[in-house]
Amino acid sequence: MIPAGFEYHRPDSIADVLGLLAEHGDEARVIAGGHSLIPMMKLRMAEFAHLIDLQAIAEMRGIRVGADGIVLGAMVTQHDLIAHDGLAEAAPIIREAALQIADPQVRYLGTVGGNVANGDPGNDMPGLMQCVDARFELVGPEGAREVAARAFYEAAYFTARGDEEILTQIRIPLPAQGTGYAYEKQKRKIGDYATAAAAVLIGHGTASVAMTNLADTPIWSEDAGTALARGDVEGTVAAMLGAIDPMADNRGPVAFKKHVAGVILRRAIARAWSRA
Repeated sequence: MIPAGFEYHRPDSIADVLGLLAEHGDEARVIAGGHSLIPMMKLRMAEFAHLIDLQAIAEMRGIRVGADGIVLGAMVTQHDLIAHDGLAEAAPIIREAALQIADPQVRYLGTVGGNVANGDPGNDMPGLMQCVDARFELVGPEGAREVAARAFYEAAYFTARGDEEILTQIRIPLPAQGTGYAYEKQKRKIGDYATAAAAVLIGHGTASVAMTNLADTPIWSEDAGTALARGDVEGTVAAMLGAIDPMADNRGPVAFKKHVAGVILRRAIARAWSRA
């Protein structure tokens, strides 16, 4: 399919992006890597008169790892996450998750900001960002604000980001030394969305658990993390299975998805414990 006609913009600053969004309103949409938006436009499931490409905005790139935490520019690609040695040392779960996204061709263009910002419940990064307690910087006409990843997702494709805001940075606290981690994913074939995926962190008396593509938003469960911090694996699984709400689709019926969720979560917990 061929998308409907549109005007293409390639600004080189965040201010210019905000100006274009204010000028064109609902007829404009920002584009990062394009792996979600372009297919929808080709299928005529979405139509916009103006596309605003973020590729030329240098201030939205870069990875910084410091004593006060990790900062990821929204236009950092999945390949950048994989290749950055400092990030792999500070928060190896991010590299582990990025390696399981799609295939190398997609990872060279797909961005972390695009993955988390559009609210697709099948994307890997939203659940991961909830697990690591990330915060998203949103910039709009009224200035900048931060929203916790755990409060960002409202429903499928609906988030706390305003129509005239863009996600510019992601801030992640440094995991404590000795934190065990794992990102486990079950999918039908290479490049597919997860049937179920689990992100797990286990520290000294603390734990965090999130799962992907098992509801219309990623699911982070405080009860599951509390149980895991006590060493109660079955309590962790029970809490998470009570929190998810999968729907039957071409990946299987609800009962199958819940079964897969339990299997994947137990695998992630076991591997995280082995690394703690």
